[in-house]
Amino acid sequence: MKISYNWLKEYIDVKETPEQLGDILTQTGLEVEGIEKVEKIPGGLEGIVVGEVMSCEPHPNADKLKVTKVDIGASELSDIVCGAPNVAKGQKVLVATVNSTIYPTNGEPFKIKKAKIRGEVSEGMICAEDELGLGTSHDGIMVLDTDKTNGTPAIELFETGEDHIFEIGLTPNRGDAASHLGTARDLKAYFRKELTPPTPKDFEVKEDHPITVDVENFERCPRFSGITIRGLEVKDSPDWLQWKLRALGLEPINNIVDITNYVLHSLGQPMHAYDAAHVKGNHIIVKTLKDKTPFTTLEGKERKLSNDDLMVCNGDGEGMCMAGVLGGLKSGVTEKTTDIFLESAYWNPDGIRSTAQRHSISTDASFRYERGADPEMTVPAIKLATSLILELAGGHVASEIVDIYPQPIKPKEIEMAFRNFHWLIGKELNHKLILEILNWLDIKTENVTKEGFKAIVPAYRSDVTRPADLVEEVLRIYGFNEVELDEDFSADYLAEFNEHEPYRVQEDFSKFLAGRGFSEIMTNSLTNPQYYKKFPIGEGTPVEMLNPSSEELTIMKTSPVYTALESVAYNINRRNPNLKFFEFGRSYKKENKEYKETEWLSFYLTGNTTEANWLDEPRKTSFHDLSTTVMGMLKYAGIRKTEILPSEKGTLYEYGVVIKKEGNMLGILGELKRELLTLYGIKQDVFHAQLDWDTVVSLYKSDIAYEPIPKFPEVKRDLSLVLDKNISYADIQRLAFGQEKKLLNRMNLFSVYEGDKIEKGKKAYAISFFLQDKFKTLTDKQIDKSMNALMSLYEKELGAIIRK
Repeated sequence: MKISYNWLKEYIDVKETPEQLGDILTQTGLEVEGIEKVEKIPGGLEGIVVGEVMSCEPHPNADKLKVTKVDIGASELSDIVCGAPNVAKGQKVLVATVNSTIYPTNGEPFKIKKAKIRGEVSEGMICAEDELGLGTSHDGIMVLDTDKTNGTPAIELFETGEDHIFEIGLTPNRGDAASHLGTARDLKAYFRKELTPPTPKDFEVKEDHPITVDVENFERCPRFSGITIRGLEVKDSPDWLQWKLRALGLEPINNIVDITNYVLHSLGQPMHAYDAAHVKGNHIIVKTLKDKTPFTTLEGKERKLSNDDLMVCNGDGEGMCMAGVLGGLKSGVTEKTTDIFLESAYWNPDGIRSTAQRHSISTDASFRYERGADPEMTVPAIKLATSLILELAGGHVASEIVDIYPQPIKPKEIEMAFRNFHWLIGKELNHKLILEILNWLDIKTENVTKEGFKAIVPAYRSDVTRPADLVEEVLRIYGFNEVELDEDFSADYLAEFNEHEPYRVQEDFSKFLAGRGFSEIMTNSLTNPQYYKKFPIGEGTPVEMLNPSSEELTIMKTSPVYTALESVAYNINRRNPNLKFFEFGRSYKKENKEYKETEWLSFYLTGNTTEANWLDEPRKTSFHDLSTTVMGMLKYAGIRKTEILPSEKGTLYEYGVVIKKEGNMLGILGELKRELLTLYGIKQDVFHAQLDWDTVVSLYKSDIAYEPIPKFPEVKRDLSLVLDKNISYADIQRLAFGQEKKLLNRMNLFSVYEGDKIEKGKKAYAISFFLQDKFKTLTDKQIDKSMNALMSLYEKELGAIIRK
C-alpha cells in the first residue's frame, strides 16, 4: 500500500522527515518496507533552458532533419540538429543542453552529448513534451509562448514538486489503515495531535429526476448510500489532482473517476460513478442474478456470474457493477457523460472476498472491502466527492443523499481489567496513560474503576474484538522498545534435550554459512501460480489455497526456488548483484490425494565472488564455488564418504550433480536453467543447491575429534590420466580410496584438458595423490608400490592411458 508523505501532512501537522516518520509508522505497526522519492517533473528539468531558434536550414545529408542555430543565452549560438517537423525560425523552445539528462515519459533517462549527426555538429536537443516527461505528445517540439529571456532555466516556467511515498506492508487485519486518513489516525495517537481532514463544501439540492435505490440483500449490503448529479462536464483533472494520483502510481483518467480515486485514497471509502444514461428507469436494484449470466467488466472481459455474486443492477434488472469489486463496461463514465449516480456503500467482507476470488479479480476497492471498510464513512465520502465534482466538473445535485441503513452496525463493547496490561506487557503502565492512548485511538472508555473499564471500539476497527487486542493497541503506541528487559533475565532447561534436534543443527549450519559470507533469506510458503504454469518444478500437483489473499499467492510452492529467485531478482534490480544466499524452507505437493511437505536447505550463488578492489580482479562465481561450499559444510557436519554423480538432464538445471550417502539421495546442485531465470528478469548465472534437511539432520555429527599434526611427512605424486569423456572424477576417487585405504590421505584435481592434442572423445585429468603413514616415514619402495597399484587399477577398470 502506498501512502504519500505530503498527503499525510494535510491530515496532521508533523515536522519529522520522511525517514523519521517511516520509523514511527513501523513502530506503531504499519511496517514501512521502503520510501521512494518521486518528482512531479522527473529530474527537475535540470540543464533544460529556454532557447530561441535563430535560423533553420535543411540538413545537407538528410531529408527529414534540420540544422538550426539556437540562442540559449550563451556567448555563442548553439548548432542543433532537429528532426521535428514543426521546428522553425523565431520559435521559443526548450533546449536540453550538453551534459544534461532528460527523463522521457516512456523510456529510460539518457544524457545529452555533443555529437555529429549525419556529418553536422549538434550541441544539445530541442525537446518535445514527452521527451522531458511533461506529457505524452510527440507530434513535434514544444513551442513556448513566453517572454522569458533566452537561457532562462525551464524550471521557472513549470510548477514543480516532490513527494516521498511510503510502501507499507499492510497486514490483513488493518483494513482501517488502508488510506491516508487511516494512517494518520495512528500518528494522531502517537503525537497526541488532532487531525485536519478535508472539509467538504455545502451544496444545494435541486430535485431533477433523482435515481432511487432498492436493496434486496441487507446481509450482503448492510448500507448503501448514493446521490444523483446532473449537468456536469467530464474532462481532464486539474494539475494538483493528477499529481496526487501519479505520486501514488495511479494514472489519471478523467475528473470524475479521479475524484473517486482521490476519495478512496483519502478516506479509505471505495466509490463508483455510474453514467445515469444507463441507469434505466432511474432506478437501482442491489441483488443477485441467475447463475451463468454473462457480464462484461470494465476491462472488456466477459465473465459468467455466479448466483452468489451480488450485483448493482438498473431498473430493467441488467447488471451494471459487480458490487464492491469491478464496474461494468457499459455503465462507466465517458467523455460523453453528463449525468451520474455516485455510489458509496458498505459491503459484507465475506461476500466481496468470495466474488473477487471466484473471478480472480483484485482491485483497490475489493482490497479494502475484503479487509473491512468503515460503515460510517459512506455518507462523508459522498459529501466530499460531491463537493469536488461540483467544483471541478460543474453541474448540480439532483437528489438528496440516498442512505439505506436499516440495521446500523454498533460499536463493540469489551470489558477490560487493568491487570491484563501488566500480565501481557510485562510492565506496569499508569492507568491514566492506558486510557489516554485508547481515547486517542478513538476507542472510548466508560465505567472506569481501579480494577478496569469498558472499551467502546468504533466499527471501523474490525480487528479489535477481545482484551488482548486492547493491550496490543496500547503497546504499539506506547512503544515496544519502551518495555525494558532486566539484565538479570535468564532461562534454563528443566529437562535434557537432544543436541541433534533440527533447530540446533539449523543454528549450527547458519553460523557456519554466515561465517563464509552467506546471508539467510526467509520467503513465503505461497507463490505465484504463473511460475509453476510456465516452469513446473517437482513431482505431484501444487496445493491450491481455498481462500487466497491475492491472485498472485494462490498455491503453495512446489520448490523453494520459486520464492527465493524473487529475492535474488529484488537484490539484482537494486544494484546488489553479488549474492550468496541460503534458506531453510519447505516444498509442498499433493500426491495420491495426500498432502506432503519436504524441508530443504537451499543455496543460491550469483555474480562475482568478491567486489572489485585494487589488489584483485573480480572473478565470476562458478559451479566450483557452490560445490566447495556444500561439500565443506557436509564435511563440517561429519557427513563424509559421500558419492557425487552427474545428474540426469532435467527441467531445473543446465547441468548438475547429485550427492548420495550410502545410496540415499542427500542433495542436488547445478546451474539453474536460463528459461527459469528469464521469468524473473535475471540475466546473470545463478548456481543452486538443495539438501534434504531430514536426511542431513539424521547424519549430522556434532562431536569433533581432534588429533595432533602427524610427525611424519606427507608425500605427493602426480599422474595424468587420459580417459573416456564419460568417466567422472568421482569414479577415479572411488577406485583410489577403495584400493589404497591405509596410505592415501587425499587427492587434488589440478587440471582437466580436452582438445586436439589428445584423441577425440577423450579427456585428460592431472591429479595429485597425497600419501602418508602416521607412524613412520614412507620409503620409495612403499610409495612406488602404491602408485603402481593405482595405475594398474585405472588401466584395467577405466581403460586409462597413464602419462607419468
